[in-house]
Amino acid sequence: MDFTFSWDSLPLVTADLPGTGGRIRAELEDFQVTERPAYPPSGEGEHLYLWLEKRGHTTKFVMDALRDQLGVKPKDIGVAGLKDRHAVTRQWMSVPRKFESRLSALDLPGLTLLETGLHTNKLGIGHLRGNTFRLRVRDAAPEALPRAGGIIERLERLGVPNGFGPQRFGRDGTNAVRGLELVRDGRMRGPESIPLKRFLIGSLQSLLFNHYLALRLERGLYGALLEGDVAKKHETGGMFTVEDAALESPRAAALEVSATGPLYGKKVMPARGPSRALEDEVLAAYGLTWEGFKDRKGSRRITRVVLDAARLQPTDDDYWIEFELPKGSFATVVLREVMKVEVDAADEEVEAGGDEG
Repeated sequence: MDFTFSWDSLPLVTADLPGTGGRIRAELEDFQVTERPAYPPSGEGEHLYLWLEKRGHTTKFVMDALRDQLGVKPKDIGVAGLKDRHAVTRQWMSVPRKFESRLSALDLPGLTLLETGLHTNKLGIGHLRGNTFRLRVRDAAPEALPRAGGIIERLERLGVPNGFGPQRFGRDGTNAVRGLELVRDGRMRGPESIPLKRFLIGSLQSLLFNHYLALRLERGLYGALLEGDVAKKHETGGMFTVEDAALESPRAAALEVSATGPLYGKKVMPARGPSRALEDEVLAAYGLTWEGFKDRKGSRRITRVVLDAARLQPTDDDYWIEFELPKGSFATVVLREVMKVEVDAADEEVEAGGDEG
């Protein structure tokens, strides 16, 4: 099996609809991401929230600036998600309240402090509802708008495949290969960086999830449920085991619930019957076992997500596309469906939150 990321390994939901073509990220302003927080500042507490606009900076780079310019210890800096460098992004970060008087010393080109507020909680990974994306597609086909409109209509009706985009797998797409070596050799413990090992094994978990999602797409199970599936409610996030697939099918067809797939680990809520057989099939294809992931907690990830607030705006031969996705989902998956071209990101830093692998 191939352990490097390839878009070809993830089938399209809209394969029969022609795409718009085009290119993204020609300029920094072409890719805009605004975080939708899980909760706003409460107005009191010992954690100072900073609403920041970053132009051409990763989240990690700005965290380093807070450390170097304000003297905040890295462990005291809170973020809900990680954002790309080749974009204009807006997100909350938190620092201890005692650093408020030092904010005037924060001086980084491309960084603007838009707002501050207080809260009793330090921000943590996953403390967000999702993100709003506003993206410009340049050099698109002349009939781009009607093509994009038809694709969006289907994605709104059927849901967006919740696969992992190329950002999850490193610049050369081989992080999962390194994760495989760690799992097969049982080298989670040792002198090397534990966070790096977790990241690499997370890439492997992501690759296996994409394979699982691809199997459901190829076998007509994308919007369906199997007996034994662990399904998730889109509105509340509650999970349950499917006892009667026929009974639950209307809710799946209405995009109220969807199946989940495993990010393999020791604490994963087990599927049963034909659903468990599908999960085991993925592992067997790569020569892996559940036991190999005993050092990771694992979790379940929903197989499709709701596309909200989608809107198209023409500009000459280009167009803007705007939409909302829940946390942990990738805008590049939507863009690939719409454009029908390979959509890559230049940075390893990715949107986090929603999956604890």
